[in-house]
Amino acid sequence: MYKTHYLVLDLKPDEALIAEYECYHQSVWPDIEKQILDSGVVECEIFRFANRLMMKLVVDAGFTFEKKEALDAGNERVQQWEALMDQFQSKIDSGTSGKWQLMTSIYVLKA
Repeated sequence: MYKTHYLVLDLKPDEALIAEYECYHQSVWPDIEKQILDSGVVECEIFRFANRLMMKLVVDAGFTFEKKEALDAGNERVQQWEALMDQFQSKIDSGTSGKWQLMTSIYVLKA
């Protein structure tokens, strides 16, 4: 059974930086994509409105954010990617750690 998480992050409000960030995401390094999948993510999609990003993660039953963080911390290539992305990203001030902030569902409508 899969679970879906939604996370939010802001980009720095600079059109040139936003364009460059999007360019990187048209050719994400293959080892980064492999690491994402190896952590239990089965689908990852990022949406943008102005400088706000929303990421949809569909994960398998074995996925935890703690497991993903530990895998990422031990992967030099992921650390290089994160350092590169830091120049574009602006953490939303939420009082919690991490760049991407987990969103809370407040409404669901199903047929």
